[in-house]
Amino acid sequence: MSARYQVAGTTAAEISASIESGIRSAALAPGDVLPPVRELAARLAVSPATAARAYQELRQRGLVVTAGRHGTRVRPRPPVASRRSALRPPTAPGLRDLSRGEPDVRLLPPLGAHLAGLAAAAGEPVGYPAAGVLPELAEAARERLAADGVPATELTVTGGALDGIERLLGAHLRPGDAVAVEDPGWANLLDLVAALGLRPIGVPVDDDGPLVAGVGAALAAGARALIVTSRAQNPTGAAVSAERAGELRALLAGRSDLLLIEDDHAAELARVPLHPLAGATPAWAFVRSVSKPFGPDLRLAVLVGDETTVARVAGRARVGAGWVSTVLQRLVLALWRDPAVAGLVDRAAGSYERRRTGLIDALAGHGLVAHGRSGINVWLPVDDETSVLTALRDAGWAVAPGALHRIAGPPALRITVSSLDEAEIPELAEAVARAVRPTPTPGFTA
Repeated sequence: MSARYQVAGTTAAEISASIESGIRSAALAPGDVLPPVRELAARLAVSPATAARAYQELRQRGLVVTAGRHGTRVRPRPPVASRRSALRPPTAPGLRDLSRGEPDVRLLPPLGAHLAGLAAAAGEPVGYPAAGVLPELAEAARERLAADGVPATELTVTGGALDGIERLLGAHLRPGDAVAVEDPGWANLLDLVAALGLRPIGVPVDDDGPLVAGVGAALAAGARALIVTSRAQNPTGAAVSAERAGELRALLAGRSDLLLIEDDHAAELARVPLHPLAGATPAWAFVRSVSKPFGPDLRLAVLVGDETTVARVAGRARVGAGWVSTVLQRLVLALWRDPAVAGLVDRAAGSYERRRTGLIDALAGHGLVAHGRSGINVWLPVDDETSVLTALRDAGWAVAPGALHRIAGPPALRITVSSLDEAEIPELAEAVARAVRPTPTPGFTA
């Protein structure tokens, strides 16, 4: 814990409020370690039970995470606004940053011409009664989903994939319920599950998606929802294969007590076929975002599912945010309809595939086995994340620690290839090999 910040309070509520205040003021940073329960209790002259209750409340709200012998830490993305929440710590000067997990801005379709077209065609302003899902957007979305074998009779629109998943979990589950999530998995999703007060159950993943045995174990442990990434899984690049989809469908068939959520965030960027699970359970939803192929600032996702699930999500939106901007919907529709934009997205998909497979092959040349069937990330298992991260930083490279994505899985690194130029791949692979297997320092000789 930061030596600059002293936790205060004599009750569990006061202690948890003090720690939350420290997070808001940025005196406690993401990843900071909090004192052990007994040490904090002695420092504040309270019982260990009082300190433990304070930590429990913070865990239930998703502000901290307890990791066994590693102690209690502030979560990487605690659900409370910090005074510096908009300021991301910059990468050290001179480092090549491959840690962000974002698409290459150089390959995103330009929006200027389509925005100008919308402005020229704008009619009367839209009022509250007329707002909602545009029929023409819904029709186009259904056609695109049907081409991938996803039934889309019931449809709504949300403010991105994570917004859709949050609404789905909120509509079906309550704090304390268990959710089966991929392990390793999307860090933002793990933080969301914690913020909602839900209990994550990790499901191991291989190149073909969630392991059937892991899903079965999660169901036996009481999971009330299962979240599966269809393709370009973050961080491993896994994609659900046809065989794995069939096995999972057989396992999930008839599970009326389970909400199945599929996240196809890569959508048009994925160069592997989609094998959806949609409809395997009575309660299901399929979410497809436009952010990765068309731009992170386009906060829109199409959500389809069974009638009850979609109705719950749409109904909850009506009493909250209301709807996704119809201006944004028209912009997305214009992008979908433009063959030139489709060509740019296909070009980006090909570029990501060359860089991803190029890096995996280069690492294999050094005897390192990495993973990445699809998407923009490469997942590299290592023995010790900290030592490899440090060695890579000293060599001029910044990558993401696997700890941000893991629940109980083994250590690894996530390398995002979206900003990696193909000419840099040999140099990076060599630096990674040296970091994973450093040359021993010569010892003394007689």
